[in-house]
Amino acid sequence: MPDEYRTVAREGVHDIEISKSRFICALAPAATEEEAQAFIARIRKEHPAARHHCWAYVIGADGSVQKASDDGEPGGTAGVPMLQMLVRREMRYVVAVVTRYFGGIKLGAGGLIRAYGGVVGEALDTLGTVTRRRFRLATVTVDHQRAGKLENELRATGRDVREVTYGAGVRIDIGLPETEVESFRAWLADSTAGTALFELGGEAYGDA
Repeated sequence: MPDEYRTVAREGVHDIEISKSRFICALAPAATEEEAQAFIARIRKEHPAARHHCWAYVIGADGSVQKASDDGEPGGTAGVPMLQMLVRREMRYVVAVVTRYFGGIKLGAGGLIRAYGGVVGEALDTLGTVTRRRFRLATVTVDHQRAGKLENELRATGRDVREVTYGAGVRIDIGLPETEVESFRAWLADSTAGTALFELGGEAYGDA
C-alpha cells in the first residue's frame, strides 16, 4: 500500500463555455468502480438532453484501475485527456464526468482534447484536493476509572480517536501512523501504569 494518495476534497461541479459549447465537469470521490459507475449514471439522468457524457476514473491508492469513455466524441478526444489530467495530478479514488451541450461550432480534435482535459483540471482547482495517509488501526481497552482521562489526553495530543465503546471496560479505537506504533505503546503503558490492553489491527487511510 502506498503511504499516501490524493483525492478530490468533495463532490462538485465546474463548467466552462467554449465556442458556444458548454462543458460541465462533475467530480466525486469514488471508493470502488461500482460507486464510479453509479455516479456516471446519476449525471446522465441529470442531463438527459446533453449529447455527450464523457467520463474517466482512477480507483485504487496505487491507481491500478484506470478507465475512460469518449461517449460518442471522436476517439481519444474526451475520455483519454480527462484520464490523463487525473493521472497527471496524481488523483486516486476519483471519478470525473464531463457533460457537453453542443453549441453548433465544431472544435476539432485538438480543441476537444484541450476542452475536456482543461475543464477537469479547472474543476480540481475549484473543488480542491486532499491527501490521505496510511495508518494502522489500533484498539486500547482500559478500565472505566482511567478511560475519561486517557481519552482526553489522546484528543489533546491530536490522536485520531475513531470510536469509544463502553462495556465491561472502555474500548477506544484509534488510528496511528506506522512509525509511531512502538512509541505510542510505551506512552500508553506509562500513562495507564501498564493496565491498558493494546491491540493492533489492519491498515487504512485517513486525512493527512
